Amino acid sequence: MDYDAIVVGAGLAGLVATTEIADSGKKVLLLDQEPEASLGGQAWWSFGGLFLVDSPEQRRLGIKDSKELAWQDWLGAAGFDRQEDEDYWGRKWAEAYVDFAAGEKRAWLAAKGIKFFPVVGWAERGGYLAEGHGNSVPRFHIVWGTGPGIVEPFERRLRQHIENGLVKYRPRHQVDGLQSSGSSVTGVFGSVLAPSEAQRGEDSSREAIGEFTYQAKAVVVTSGGIGGNHELIRKNWPERLGTPPEKMLSGVPAHVDGRMLAITEKFGGRIVNRDRMWHYTEGIKNWNPVWSRHGIRILPGPSSIWLDAKGERFPAPNFPGFDTLGTLETIQKTGYSYSWFILTQKIIEKEFALSGSEQNPDLTGKSIRQVLARVRSGATAPVQAFMDKGEDFVIADTLEELVDGMNRLTGDTLLDAHHIRRQIKARDNQLTNKFGKDLQVTALRGARKYIGDKLIRVAKPHEILDSANGPLIAVRLNIVSRKTLGGLQTDLSARVLNNAGQPIPGLYAAGEVCGFGGGGVHGYRSLEGTFLGGCLFSGRVAGRAVAERGEE
Repeated sequence: MDYDAIVVGAGLAGLVATTEIADSGKKVLLLDQEPEASLGGQAWWSFGGLFLVDSPEQRRLGIKDSKELAWQDWLGAAGFDRQEDEDYWGRKWAEAYVDFAAGEKRAWLAAKGIKFFPVVGWAERGGYLAEGHGNSVPRFHIVWGTGPGIVEPFERRLRQHIENGLVKYRPRHQVDGLQSSGSSVTGVFGSVLAPSEAQRGEDSSREAIGEFTYQAKAVVVTSGGIGGNHELIRKNWPERLGTPPEKMLSGVPAHVDGRMLAITEKFGGRIVNRDRMWHYTEGIKNWNPVWSRHGIRILPGPSSIWLDAKGERFPAPNFPGFDTLGTLETIQKTGYSYSWFILTQKIIEKEFALSGSEQNPDLTGKSIRQVLARVRSGATAPVQAFMDKGEDFVIADTLEELVDGMNRLTGDTLLDAHHIRRQIKARDNQLTNKFGKDLQVTALRGARKYIGDKLIRVAKPHEILDSANGPLIAVRLNIVSRKTLGGLQTDLSARVLNNAGQPIPGLYAAGEVCGFGGGGVHGYRSLEGTFLGGCLFSGRVAGRAVAERGEE
């Protein structure tokens, strides 16, 4: 055998698996179809949010969390309903992951030098009953340094192993198939792609200039999901989410194409939960794109008025930041694949953040001075850039001017200023007292009882139509593709299973390609902060399983 293990895919799960195997003294070959500039994959681009339970950061902010509460929330979000089949291993992985998030996860990361921003975010707030979807408490811990900060210690360890001869890293090596002897995986074969000067995230060519074959005792597939393959997304789109969108932005580069899913399935690996996926509804077209159809997600606070394409306010609990897939379903059933936020200058200054390491230079660059500047008046520089240059923003002093601009932007002339004014005025009237019946107003008042939201995330309740709070801002929101929640079914040792439920000897998977564990650790919905964490956990499990694997 050429190597003890081959890892296919150099994203976060692949880096973790590779370093765990090499830490045991075994030789690893790491292959990736992209240039070296893209080492770290989608994790590098991320905001760096991680799901932790009962952390010191939570306790310092007065948040009372527990493993029991987190598991209740996970089950309420996941909605596992295929437990004797497709969800069997996903649920087991979910329980193991919540144990990890409430246990050694933070200490393991701290030992690698990873630190966290002190204010814990409250993503996916839910809005249903206590056992329904959503986080009961804030659990979104932002890595100090965002995505690059979480990639760095694993990349550093990888390069140490490259220097000591335990790891060979081969970019521009596209795997086309798996090799076997009997029922066991024994290696991979594929195409050597032409050298590429493409920078991180940019499209790279698929011109083949050679072929390769490598042998190993085990193969770990860590190649990611299908978020860049819109054709495959539409093919697997579930009826429960309405009609597949005709137009989508891409939250990931084109190389997130799902190739290895099909290759592994052809070899005998079982794919489950194909209809489960996670796409965002608050996408805006990047004015400075890196890849084609590059979309950026707004991470909204709870105050903006959310309207459908015809100007109807969405019903509860379809408020900003409450239920991603619930709102996606509601939007798609309108017959249009876009919607609108209407907000004020005061709201955008306090509540708008943009997902992605490149959109948060203060956190990514670990600049305390720049982070403190967020509390000053005015939008952050990245948000202001979108207000100035982004095609999805309309800014006006009056509602009539705003609606005219919204209609001009879409060319649909669907919006009526009088109708929109009536709805917003009704909402504003709910601020006369400190109590009322508008559930969105009630929710944002409740959010401000959490000190983290009050300080940096939720604007003081105010009348949207009061010119003192203006100007008025409208943002056209597009569907932006992101994560695959289903994938290769794996057992708790990360071994890929066949259609009979038996492990395929020598074949493992980690990260998004296996639904972050088991073929769908999230079930139907994510609690957020669980994608990076799922890559870390499943990569660690797979790497340690291969490291401990005896001669079979």
